[in-house]
Parts: sequence; structure tokens; C-alpha cells
Amino acid sequence: MSGASSSTPAEKKRGAGLAIASLSLGTGLNPLNSSMIAVALVDLQKTFTLGIAEATWVITAFYLASAAGQPLMGRLGDRFGPRRLFMFGMVVVMVVAVLTPFAPSFAWVCVGRVGLAIGTATAFPSAVAMVRPISKASGVSTPRLLGRIQMANTAGAAIGPVVGGLLVSTLGWPAIFAVNVPLALLALIGTRMFAPADAARRAERLRTLVVQSDVPGIALFIGTLVALLIFLLGLQSTPAWWLLAVAVVAGGAFVWRELTASTPFIDLRLLAANRSLMMVYLCFAVFNLVYYTAFFGLPQLLQDHGGYNAGITGLLMFPLAAVTIGLTPLGARWIERRGLRFTLLVGGVGLIVGTALLAVAAATVNPIAMLLITAAMGAPYCIVSIAMNQALYASARPKDRGVAAGIFQTSRYVGAIAATTVLGIVLTDGSGPNASAQWLIVIAIATGLAIVHALLLGSWHPREYEEQDTSGVPTTR
Repeated sequence: MSGASSSTPAEKKRGAGLAIASLSLGTGLNPLNSSMIAVALVDLQKTFTLGIAEATWVITAFYLASAAGQPLMGRLGDRFGPRRLFMFGMVVVMVVAVLTPFAPSFAWVCVGRVGLAIGTATAFPSAVAMVRPISKASGVSTPRLLGRIQMANTAGAAIGPVVGGLLVSTLGWPAIFAVNVPLALLALIGTRMFAPADAARRAERLRTLVVQSDVPGIALFIGTLVALLIFLLGLQSTPAWWLLAVAVVAGGAFVWRELTASTPFIDLRLLAANRSLMMVYLCFAVFNLVYYTAFFGLPQLLQDHGGYNAGITGLLMFPLAAVTIGLTPLGARWIERRGLRFTLLVGGVGLIVGTALLAVAAATVNPIAMLLITAAMGAPYCIVSIAMNQALYASARPKDRGVAAGIFQTSRYVGAIAATTVLGIVLTDGSGPNASAQWLIVIAIATGLAIVHALLLGSWHPREYEEQDTSGVPTTR
């Protein structure tokens, strides 16, 4: 946005629009890649002769790297500049997307997914950091610019199964990596041309950056989850009990580290002092566990048991995306009119109904029935997602909201990782005669957790200071 001072207001707004469009394209790559993979699992299983439990690691690896990468990239952006970090991330995405289709083994595909997660994790914190200078230069309000970025993220997650299904059915699983190249290139060029240059920043020693990023805490967090996941996925064969011991020890070390670190990866002290906020994280983690159990499990059932190819499967998942996008503005208005707690409870009950309806897929995978079921899942997903974001801000003190938002994203990834673990344990024979019975077990677990989720939502209350906070958060009732 060089020369912006001599531009007309219309030119400034046009430049801001192009900058935000480029940043939105980059931020949308993370949710796009996290959802495209849902329809590629069966193709990966066939290519590398895998069971479902092994194949889910391609999802888990992405979420583990994203959970660690998002807060770390925010720190790196503060040191090196958000524009510079964003463009570096897009380069990483392109390199990984070019190399991964040639992976000689499934392990290397998982490594590629980790690289994608790290590259795309640079985008969102960098984009948010650049919104303020873009707003200042163009006169366009910050909420409006942030809203465009958020819509891109929602759209990326929603259309992922459709795009992924089309690519996998026509070109195979490597295409879901290759598609990142032109998208990342456009985001990089647009950001280079239209986003504001980084301000001069004070140089810091590498040791200071490591301390502030809490690398030991991140390592213990990932180590705990990986040890626990491998142990759980091995329960049906020969349980590795020593891994459970490793998970317990690493988990204990993680808690000690986060309670004593000056800048913890996950601020456990903040959670201990704020029961309302802790309940938000718990509810959001359980919600994502339920949602992603259906989101990743249903495409496997449709392809393995129903015989649909990836393209048709993606189209059958489309109502979930359409309903989610279509109901978003209505959900926001409903919160304003009926109150946050009421909306949360309605969304929680809707999640129970939508999840229970998935049991129909055990009896029939008729396309009309599947379209109606995926649409039914889209409504509670939209309502709960919007309401939980509002609940986050209703529970966190204004000065803590930046840190609180980072932990909120981590709780999303933890829920998604737990969902892939459930699928890996239960769905051992997706195309065999036991497929329907196994799917019913998955739905029973998900419905039970949806009931728990609704009960947890009923026990949530905003902090008292929320009533005095006029930051735009809807009143709670």
C-alpha cells in the first residue's frame, strides 16, 4: 500500500479490499486443508494399505501442529513483522504442496500435513495484526475487515469436503495438496502488493523469543497428546501401557511448566481463576469432539459402506456448508434478540437431535436422506459456533481476551483430535458386514457426548463484569 497518502479515498478502500482479500485467501487455507482431508481418507487407505486408525493420523498430525503453531506464529509475527511472516508461510505452503504428492510413504504424507499446518498457521495471527494499519490507512472499520476474514475462514471449512471430493474423485489424493500452490501464490502476491509494510521492530535475542514462546510447554503438550493417542489406538491389539505412563508424566510436567512459566503456552492460572472461561473451553472441546466425529466419520461411511466416490460424497456433505453459511447472520441476530444462554441451549439441544439422526445412515445411505441429515447437522454447528465465540468474550476479562482466544482455538483442535481417536478405535471395518454396527456405536458415543455438552452449557454463566462491559458483546439471559 505504498503511496497510500496520495491516493483518493476510493483508491484507499480498493487497496484495503485487495489486501484483505489476499489475507483472507491465506487464512482460509488452514480450515480448507483441515476439511478437504475428510473425503480423502479412503483414497489414502487404499493407496498405502492402511486401516482407519492409521489413516486418521493424517488428520491428527495437522491438528497437533496447528495447536502448537498458532500461538507460536503470533510471537514470531511480533518479532519479524506480520507481513513478512505471512509471505514466508505462503512459501512454506507452496513448497510442501509441491513435494508431498511425491511422498514415498504415508509417514511422509503426515510430515507434509505438518508442514501445511505450520505454513498456514502463520496466516491468521499475521492477518489480524495487519487489520489495524489497513483500517487506519483506508478508513474502513476494523470490525468490517475482521468480519471478511472470518467469513473466509468459515467458507474455507464449509466448502472443503466439496472441493476435496471433486479433486480426489478426478485427480486423486495428491490434488488436495497441489491445489494449495495457486491459492498460496495469489495470497503471497496480493499481500506483497497491497498489505502495509512492517513497522520497524526492536531486535530481540533468540533466547528471549524461545522463553516467550514457551517451547518446552509446547513440546510437553504435544508429547502428552501423542503418547496418549498412540496408547488409545493400540487398545484393541496390544496396549502399550508404558505409553500411558509417559502421557501421565509428560502431562504432569506440562502442568508444572505452565503454572511456573512467565509466558505460558496455555495459561492454567487464568483458567483456575475463571470458572466461567474454563467451562467455555470444556464445552467447546466437547462440541468439536461431537461435530468432527460426524464430519470425519460420515464421509468414510458413505465411501466404504455406501459405495459413493469422493466427488459424490463431497456433494452429499454440501448442505452442512450451505446451512452453516446461510444461518450465520440469523444466528447473530437471534443472540441479540433471545439472549446468549438461550441460544446456547437451543444449539446444544439441536446438536443432540442432529447427531442422533446420523444413526439413519446405519440403515440407509439414500442420497436424499444423507442431504437432509447433513443439513440437520449444519444448523446446530452454526448456532453453537457463533454463540460459543460470544460466550468466550462474555467470560474473559477484556485484558485477557487475546490470550483467551488463543486457548479457545487450542480447545477446538483438542476436540478434533479426540474425534479422530474415537473413529480410529471404533471404525475398524468400514466396508465389512460390521460397518453399520460400528457406525451405531460411533453415533451412540457422539450422542451421549452431545447430551453432556448440553448439560455443560446449562451450567455456564457469564462473569458478573460482563454486564458492565460495553464492548459489543450481546447481553446474556
